[in-house]
This record gives sequence, C-alpha cells and structure tokens, in this order.
Amino acid sequence: MEVLNFEREGKKIYGELYLPAGDGPFPTVIIAHGFGGLSAQNQPYAEAFAQNGIAAYIFDFIGGGNDIQSDGATTEMSVLTEAADMEVVLDGLAALAKIDSNNIFLAGQSQGGFVASYIAGTQPEKVRGLVAIFPAYVLQDDARKRMEGRELPETEEIMGLLLGKIYAEDATSFDIYDVIKNYPGPAMLIHGTADQLVPIDYSRRAVEVFPSAELVEIEGAGHGFFGADEDRAINLSLEFVKENIL
Repeated sequence: MEVLNFEREGKKIYGELYLPAGDGPFPTVIIAHGFGGLSAQNQPYAEAFAQNGIAAYIFDFIGGGNDIQSDGATTEMSVLTEAADMEVVLDGLAALAKIDSNNIFLAGQSQGGFVASYIAGTQPEKVRGLVAIFPAYVLQDDARKRMEGRELPETEEIMGLLLGKIYAEDATSFDIYDVIKNYPGPAMLIHGTADQLVPIDYSRRAVEVFPSAELVEIEGAGHGFFGADEDRAINLSLEFVKENIL
C-alpha cells in the first residue's frame, strides 16, 4: 500500500493505492465510501483485489465526513462535488504507467455507489465496469422531502453531518435514473433485502434502467454489510471485476 493524494481546486484528496505484486500495468478498482464515511471502510475490498492481481484505490472525499484525511468542510460537500473528486481520481490514476487505463472499474458503498453510478453514466468511455454496493439512489427523494414546503437553512445537521445548502440543491438538480441509462458497460448492484435506510426497491428499479446490469440481493442484510455478508459482497465484487477485464 502507498499513500497517493490528488488535488481538486487546491484541496487535497487523501487516498491509498493497493498494488499487487509485479510491475503492471494492473486493472484497477476505485472504491468510494458512503455518506459521512472514510476510505478505511473500504480497506477489506482493496486488500482482496490487490491479493488477486487487481490494483485498488480508496480515498476520502473532500468534505466527505467528520474523520477524513482529505481537505474541506462537510458544509461544502454534495454528490456533485464528490463526483468531481472521483473524476480527478479517475483521470489521475489513468495517467499512471502502473495502471491499465482500459480496465478501470468504479465501485462504491451507499452514497459512494450513487457517485460511482453518476460518473459511469456521465463518462461511460472511461469506466470498464461498475459495482454499486447498497447504492443510495434514495438520497434524491430524501432531499426533496427535506426541501418540501420550506426554505433551506444555510447549514443543517443530517445523520451526524453538518451539511450546507449545496447538498440538497445539487442532489435535486438531476435524476440519477436519467444518468445511469447512459452507461452501457457491465454493472453489478449488491443490496440487502432488509435495508431500512435505502430500500432495495431503488436498486430493483436501477437494474431495469441500466442497459447491462445485474442485482444480487443479500437476504436479511441491512444498510452496511458485516461478517459473512461483507465477505460475500467482496467475493461478488472480485469475481465481477475478474470476469469483465478486457
């Protein structure tokens, strides 16, 4: 593992690159954390990929949480600023000699899965495949509900995170289902049937919209996978990437 940082508009994006043995160039998976999360939550995925000949990059979004090692305040963060971060990471990694730019996959948990889906739909030519793990496609409806019948405050605490107005404004400025229909590449969605935060119906709808996607439902799992459920999600992600390397 080596620390590898990028920069967007003068702000640091902290990240860690997990490399397999050998010289490369390696197929690579960029893995995004969820709302208020941090890169360390994706370490088990990154280690599994690297042990199987696939490079993995995990990073903290700018303003992405209270415990991040990247710059930026949570009040400046939105799904579109996170998408801009992920684009910087994608382009930065693609330029490295040890990375196979024809085989860069995007993955993400929860809001990270939403952001990865957005990049896949807006820049499909750069993305070899997509793994969305309990992706938070619900967040746009949640933001609309919060905005209903009231003026948005400058800042507001949601689920332990102090958010700025930009969060809800950006979340409601487009429809993720209109975006993902433009991604023709292979996609895998992994979602628990007992997810209370992001109902699985959102992924069931998404798999009908993506031109080429499959949904694996993990019976009884909630929002966040642990133990055997996490092991299964890691193995599913790994097999999906292996099968789709060019």
